Amino acid sequence: MKITFYGTHSYDRHCFSDINKDFGFELNYHRSFLEKRNADLTAGAKAVCIFVNDRADREVLTILKNQGVELLALRCAGFNNVDLQAASELGIKVARVPAYSPYAIAEHAIALIMALNRKTHRAFYRVRESNFALHGLMGFDLHGKTAGIIGTGKIAKILINILQFCHEKHVIDKSGHPVDLVIYIPEKIF
Repeated sequence: MKITFYGTHSYDRHCFSDINKDFGFELNYHRSFLEKRNADLTAGAKAVCIFVNDRADREVLTILKNQGVELLALRCAGFNNVDLQAASELGIKVARVPAYSPYAIAEHAIALIMALNRKTHRAFYRVRESNFALHGLMGFDLHGKTAGIIGTGKIAKILINILQFCHEKHVIDKSGHPVDLVIYIPEKIF
């Protein structure tokens, strides 16, 4: 079976090619994003694998269907770039990543907060140029501050726990109401 990939980078190609050693599919990689002008590159493929910047609207999906594509697999959790109604009407099955690790996303948010506050991105470049001046690099203590959270889903609950663990004085939701410590226990996946 032939699988065509769009929007790939070297790490995608290495990962899928290594895994494919056990399966023997014919893998066809494209660096370009899926769109109308290159959708015909799927000729002979039963499955197409896309990412967040690829476009799978009705026009593109119709081309894919005419090329014989039966499955559209997304390498992401979001599917706002896919016309699901058109895919259903055309008989193309759509699969996606069910979720990312909410811990990884919350921890990345903390890393971004710390990088912005402590200006580590700017300090990195200065140090590379042997400039060790502190001017413009001073942040502030997060301890005792109030953090506002928009949304209180799985990721936000984990983020709230991390912020409260780091001694944030208050964590508030988008309405301005305080949020107490939330214990998040992930569901077992079998």
